[in-house]
Amino acid sequence: MFTSILLPIDLSDAATWERALPAAVHMARYEDAALHVATVVPDFGMSVVGSYFPEGYEEKAMHEVGERLAAFVNDHVPDGIEVHPHVLHGRVYDQIIEAANRIGADVIVMGSHRPELKDYLLGPNAARVVRHATQSVFVVRGE
Repeated sequence: MFTSILLPIDLSDAATWERALPAAVHMARYEDAALHVATVVPDFGMSVVGSYFPEGYEEKAMHEVGERLAAFVNDHVPDGIEVHPHVLHGRVYDQIIEAANRIGADVIVMGSHRPELKDYLLGPNAARVVRHATQSVFVVRGE
C-alpha cells in the first residue's frame, strides 16, 4: 500500500518524532517502503529580517542542519530501512507538502503533543498539511 513515507521532524523538539518515528519505521518495515526524514529550516519571512544576519548565514545553517539530520538518521533509524534525509528551507507546511509531492510520498507521518500543548509542527503547520496534502497524513499523538 505504501512505497514512500515522509516523516517531517523538528530536530530541536523530540516530541515531533519520539512517537512518530517508531510508527514510520514500522510502516516502512511492514510495507518495505522508503522512509524520507525531513526537517525544515524556516525562512526569515520578511526580507528586512534577513538583512540583520551575516551573508551566507542560510547556506551555513542548511549545512549544519544537514549534518545534524544525518547524525539523527544514523542514530535513530534501524539498519535495513531504506532512508533518505532531506533538509528543506522555507515555510514549514509548504515545504512538507512540496517534499511529499516531489518524492512521491504515499503518506506523511507527523508527531504531535496532545492538542492543548503548542508544537512546532502542530497548530497552523500540521493543520495546513492535513488540509492541503494530497497524501494521507497520519498524526501520531504524544502522551
